[in-house]
Amino acid sequence: MGDMMFFVIALLVFAGITLAKGVRIVPQGEEWIVERLGKYHGTLLPGLNIIIPYLDNVAYKLVTKDIILDVQEQEVITRDNAVIVTNAIAFIKITDPIKAVYGVTDFSEAIRNMIMTTLRSIIGEMQLDEALSNRDMIKARLRESIADEAIDWGLTVKSVEIQDIKPSMSMQKAMEMQASAERERKAMITRAEGEKQSMILQAEARLESAKRDATAQVTLAEASAEAIRRVTTAIGDQDGPMRYLLGEKYIMAMSKLAESANAKTILIPGDLQEALKSVLGRKG
Repeated sequence: MGDMMFFVIALLVFAGITLAKGVRIVPQGEEWIVERLGKYHGTLLPGLNIIIPYLDNVAYKLVTKDIILDVQEQEVITRDNAVIVTNAIAFIKITDPIKAVYGVTDFSEAIRNMIMTTLRSIIGEMQLDEALSNRDMIKARLRESIADEAIDWGLTVKSVEIQDIKPSMSMQKAMEMQASAERERKAMITRAEGEKQSMILQAEARLESAKRDATAQVTLAEASAEAIRRVTTAIGDQDGPMRYLLGEKYIMAMSKLAESANAKTILIPGDLQEALKSVLGRKG
């Protein structure tokens, strides 16, 4: 009786385990690959599924939702030998689970490496400035380049985004030094232009001043000539008035010389009286 009970219990346990192995509930957003005796047998879709216990085995569980792949940062050399650092993120979806598991060892790693290799190839054909300013074009070419390979692996590349693309630290320092040198060069050119304009303006000012001085001298000479002409006309052949005018200017000049604060020694002609007589036209 005891052996019979043990046998029944063992049988019930075996039946329970067998039933558990035969019933599979696949959650929404997943598909499971079933192998029978090591060979692909079928794909379990979301919901309740029945398989043959001990013969069938769930070998792979695939997520059919969009998968986010982070492509690690890498250094890339541009066509003009500049080093830039870039990374990306890809959004893929499994459209053929059989190709995804049997077409490549690890589809996630395969796509990641494919993106890194293609990204290096695309940027390597571009100049530094072109690579830094054409992120959308790089993204479009990258997605187009890996699309065919992804299809062969049962994948669809929905989008590839360039997260960051920038010069490496050494390149940033070199660019900063170049920018500083360029600013200094422009500043020197500006200073030189300023000095040039200043010299031109000073030369023009000197020229204008010389022209004005010449004009003033001509005007003064013409005024002096006119004054002499008028005096000559007024005096005629008489020398008395002329002597009187000369004597008056002589006395005024001596008076100003005496009043000067800087005059310490005044030279007076010894024949002052004779000079005055000569100027005034008197004799004896």
